Amino acid sequence: MKSFHPSFFVLIALIGGLAIFSSTLSKTPVLPLFALSLNATPAEIGWIVMASTIPGILISYPAGALSDHLGKRRMLLASLVVFATAPFLYLVIETAWQLMAVRFYHGFATAIFGTVASAAIAERYSADRAARLSTYSSVTIVGRSIAPFLGGTLISLASFGAVYIACAIAGVLALGAGLLLRDDTPPATSKKRELPHFWASLRTVLRDRGIMLVSLVEAAQYLVFGAIEAFLALFAASLGIPAWQIGIILGAQLLSIVFAKPLMGRVSDHVGRRRVILPGLLIGAASVVLLPYFPSFVGLSVLSLAFGLGFATVTSSTAALVADLTKDGHYGSSMGVLRTVMDVGQSIGPVLTGFMVGVAGYASAFTLLAAILVTAALMLGLLLRDA
Repeated sequence: MKSFHPSFFVLIALIGGLAIFSSTLSKTPVLPLFALSLNATPAEIGWIVMASTIPGILISYPAGALSDHLGKRRMLLASLVVFATAPFLYLVIETAWQLMAVRFYHGFATAIFGTVASAAIAERYSADRAARLSTYSSVTIVGRSIAPFLGGTLISLASFGAVYIACAIAGVLALGAGLLLRDDTPPATSKKRELPHFWASLRTVLRDRGIMLVSLVEAAQYLVFGAIEAFLALFAASLGIPAWQIGIILGAQLLSIVFAKPLMGRVSDHVGRRRVILPGLLIGAASVVLLPYFPSFVGLSVLSLAFGLGFATVTSSTAALVADLTKDGHYGSSMGVLRTVMDVGQSIGPVLTGFMVGVAGYASAFTLLAAILVTAALMLGLLLRDA
C-alpha cells in the first residue's frame, strides 16, 4: 500500500505558520514584560530584544547558500530543532543575561528557516512562484498576528511560563510536521564550482549603490519596527494599560500588515515603487511621533494599526525594487544582502531606543525613530529622482 505524503507546499505552509506563531508568541508582548519582571533596565531590554536578530546578520546569507549543498530539508530541520527546544529554556531563566542568551539561540531558528523556506518554494514552483510565495507569507503572517492576542491573554490569566509552554507546543508540532518533508531536489554536486560563484555574486551586489541604498531604507524601516515592537509594550505598561490590552494594541499592528501587504504589493506593480514606499515611510513616521500624544488604549491601538499600514506599504515594495535593480541575475545574492542589512537595522533599533528612553524618555525616543523614517524617505526620493 502506497504511503501518504502531503504536498511539499501544504507542509511548508503549515510548518511556517506554526514556527512563526511560536517565534512571535515568545516575544510579543511577553518579551519586554518578562525582561521587566527580571529587573532589566531599558538599555538591557534593548540588548535582549536585539539578541535574537544577531543570528540573522550572521547566517541569513550563508544559510541559503549552504542549503544548496546540503539540501533544503536538512537546513529546515536544523532550524526546527531550535524552534522546538528554545521555548523550554525560557522556563528556567532567572536573570536578564540568561534571557539574552536564550534569545540569541532562538534567533537562529527564524534566520535559517525564513531564508531556506523561501528558497525551497522558489526553487520548486517556477510556474506560479509569486503566488506560492505570497500564499506562504500570508499563512506565516496569520500565525504572527494571532500570537500577540494569545500572549497577552495568557499573561493576564496565567503567567509568563504559560506563554512559553504554548510556544513549546507549537515548536514541537512544527518539528513533527518537518519530519514529513521530503527533499526531492538533490544538493549541488560540485562545491568547488559553486562557492567561488557565491562570493563573486556577493561582491557584485555590494558594489551596486542602488541596491545598497534600498537595503538601507529597508534597514531603517526594520530599525523602527524592532524598536516599536519592544518599547510600545513598555510605554503602554507605563501608562497602566493591562497586558491583555497591550496584546490587542500590538496585534492591531500585525493585523493591518496581514491585510495591507498583499494589496500594496499589487498597487506597487501598477503605480511604481516610489509612489508606494515613500508614503509608507511618512505614514510610519507620523504614527510613531504621535504616540506620546495619545496615551490611551484606543489611541495607541489606532496609531499601532497606522504604523502597521505604513510598515506593510514599505516592505511590500522594497524587495521588489531590489529585484528591479538587480543585474546579471544575482537575485539570490541581492535578497540575501537585503535581509542581512535589514537584520542589522532591526538589531540597532531596540538598543538605540532603550538608550534614548533611559536618557530622555519615550517622547524623545519616538521622535528620533520618526526622524529616521523621514531621512530614509529623503534618501529614497533622491535615489529614484536620479534614476
